[in-house]
Amino acid sequence: RATSNHKVKETVALELSYVNSNLQLLKEELEELNSSVDVYQNDSESISVPMIPLGLKETKELDLLVPLKDFISEHYGEESVLFEKEIKEFMELRQAMRTPSRNEAGLELLMEYYNQLYFLDSRFFPPTKTLGVFFHWYDSLTGVPSHQRALAFEKGSVLFNLGALHTQIGARQDRASLPGLNQAIDAFQKAAGAFNYLKENFSNAPSLDMSAASLTMLVRLMVAQVQECVFEKMTLLCAQNDFLSRLQLAQEAARVEDVYSLVHQTMSQPHVKDYVPFSWTTMVQVKSEHFKALSHYFAAIALCDCPAPSDAELPEQEKAFLQFHVTMPEGPSLRVLLQDPEERRKLGKAHLKKAIMKHEEAMRIHGLCKILRKMDILQEVLSFAHKRSLSKYSEIDHEEDFFETGEAPDIHPKTHQKPEIKSPNFSQVKVTDLFHRLGPLSVFSAKNKWYPARRVHLMRGENGFGFTLRGDSPVLIAGVIPGGCAAEAGLKEGDYIISVNGKDCKWSKHAEVVQLLKSTGKEGVDIGVITLQGSECPKAVDRKAAVMSSGPGMLKSDKENSRKSLMNSKSASTLLVWSKKSKRSKKSTYGGVPFTAVGDNEAMY
Repeated sequence: RATSNHKVKETVALELSYVNSNLQLLKEELEELNSSVDVYQNDSESISVPMIPLGLKETKELDLLVPLKDFISEHYGEESVLFEKEIKEFMELRQAMRTPSRNEAGLELLMEYYNQLYFLDSRFFPPTKTLGVFFHWYDSLTGVPSHQRALAFEKGSVLFNLGALHTQIGARQDRASLPGLNQAIDAFQKAAGAFNYLKENFSNAPSLDMSAASLTMLVRLMVAQVQECVFEKMTLLCAQNDFLSRLQLAQEAARVEDVYSLVHQTMSQPHVKDYVPFSWTTMVQVKSEHFKALSHYFAAIALCDCPAPSDAELPEQEKAFLQFHVTMPEGPSLRVLLQDPEERRKLGKAHLKKAIMKHEEAMRIHGLCKILRKMDILQEVLSFAHKRSLSKYSEIDHEEDFFETGEAPDIHPKTHQKPEIKSPNFSQVKVTDLFHRLGPLSVFSAKNKWYPARRVHLMRGENGFGFTLRGDSPVLIAGVIPGGCAAEAGLKEGDYIISVNGKDCKWSKHAEVVQLLKSTGKEGVDIGVITLQGSECPKAVDRKAAVMSSGPGMLKSDKENSRKSLMNSKSASTLLVWSKKSKRSKKSTYGGVPFTAVGDNEAMY
């Protein structure tokens, strides 16, 4: 639009097309790197179908020293230099969290940082203003950067990495052994739980990997991988080659095919199709066809390799076979079918024919993807299963067979171990508030505001100091006797005692403060107090304190977070906010000490 010269326009168009083609090549290379299926597989020599792991989201370094020091000075009125050690410790934890090891220690590190973010949020992120810090994270699959001021984006990204790390741990297990299979099942279930928790508790993520559609797809993919491990577990446990065990394996394989078909449908949806790597979509489709083939293969083996049932075994086999097919096969009655070897062979042959067709379809789809073609192990698994079905077919095929092989009905999917979506257990990693010295969260938080601290000199009168104290950490002045020493010195109902004779009392118990007051002589006592703004009524203060002491694994109130997030971005549509499903824990185990009930710990001094 900047020129009318056609020659210039043609030159620019040519340059742009060159740049675009380069970008496309880079995008394909990046996709190949980020979606690599074989990176985190186990090194075992046994052959098992590869699983799909996720790469971790990357993040930029973050310098919080100046913003946090400024906030400590302005909001808490403390000497910020005294908190440099805590700030640096937090930044070191964040730095370590960027490259977690692929084991239990790595998971604990991510969980520790996630829990520490609860305290950071409560201490430094007020509902009315931002810290002015941007959190930068890169998309797990495309590498596209996103940034937000909302701490919720940081929390969500850490939670995503928790799920991704579980997928890598699951993919690395040696699934040829029972312990390895159980660990893989556990890891993929926990990955599904992390992604599901993220989907239910965060919304409007700025990056595609954390969108509701992508997370739904990831949860379903993890569930499918669990189901695949369950099938492998069944093949290990089914040592006996009896009829019922083979039917179970066929139904288990049909269940795996069922869940992978659902994943493929989810990956084909408009918002996900262009985003999910082609190698993933192809792998899922290959697995769907492969397990459908296996279900028909095991059905054929049950019919052809197992002897006809005796009269005693017949009722049990009849019952199992009634629920085996989606529609009953055409031909003779069930009793005749199960007891006549020739009828069994006919139906077995029909199942094998379908198995071979599905094996060939799996191999055809596999051949369409350049990345999967490079994976020798997958090629080996598909080829072995195909040859096994062909060999069985030629074994039971007779030259004198003049009947046309019928269409085998599909097998009814059924599993003996339903996948469980395991939500993250945040309380398993206990953390202590790094900024503990600022005081109890019930009062000393970013949400609360208080008037500047006052130093009051108090003399003991004939009737004592003339006030009522209640609660712990910090102790509250619940009542002031009119005309008493406390009233004359300027103490008010609702004041919190933060120091006695220069000794910090923010975390002191009721009895400790009382002891300090009682040990004063005739010269009197210096008391440091603060008053919360808008909370002069002690009952309101109590309620507020109790609410503020919820644990770090919980989400904060919707109102506060939506209000905070609106401050953190120009457009509400691009926000990452907590959802309305938030719950509050009734009791904190993380340092915010709620007040005891009114009257329990109240006394006159």
